[in-house]
Amino acid sequence: MIIENKYCGPSTSGQGGYVCGMLGSFIQGTAEVTLRIPPPLNHNLEINIMGDDKVTLMDGDKLVAEARKASLELDVPSPPAYAEAQKASIDYLGFKQHPFPRCFVCGPERTVGDGMRIFPGPVTGGRMVAAPWIPYAELCDDHGLVRHEFIWAALDCPGAFAAMMELPRIIVLGKLAVAVLKDIKADAPCVVIGWNMARDGRKYHTGTAVFSESDGLCAKAKAIWIALK
Repeated sequence: MIIENKYCGPSTSGQGGYVCGMLGSFIQGTAEVTLRIPPPLNHNLEINIMGDDKVTLMDGDKLVAEARKASLELDVPSPPAYAEAQKASIDYLGFKQHPFPRCFVCGPERTVGDGMRIFPGPVTGGRMVAAPWIPYAELCDDHGLVRHEFIWAALDCPGAFAAMMELPRIIVLGKLAVAVLKDIKADAPCVVIGWNMARDGRKYHTGTAVFSESDGLCAKAKAIWIALK
């Protein structure tokens, strides 16, 4: 496996949700992926499949990430309407300051078609962020369905910006558990939401979800984020 520069989060490492999704694809059903070190770009990484319920990603003798079969209990709040998500996105924190402006998912320096351009902003009256998202064809397979690693990617960054509503600081993904419930079609209008669930010192626990206008809840996730010292 090689993580191309295009799929960066920070400028020197892979976007966490994308990398987790690539590894999680080897686990049938719901998977949980733990990142051990920043996933390096343009390295030949080795995938080790260790039975049906564990997969590791190695950079030489360094453990980059590990995926395990998991269950995911998560109460998902109702999303705002697509138009409301568009309004929320106007106040996206990343437009003012962004530690990783070239992030494949949420980087404001990415142009249309070059990145996913998911810009979650605060929803009025709550502790939720939301963003509109219309998946473009390059994110999809030959059947016009969004590849699951990109659904995982979409479920990543909104959690960070939900956590940063409480206290803006640089945080990085530590663990992501995802359940993909329904496929998402190319060009289908979607709303991605994120909400903060708990904080334990430097650890933030968040939830995220993707809804399509036609099919409702399509995927959900729990994440643990780590604030850098």
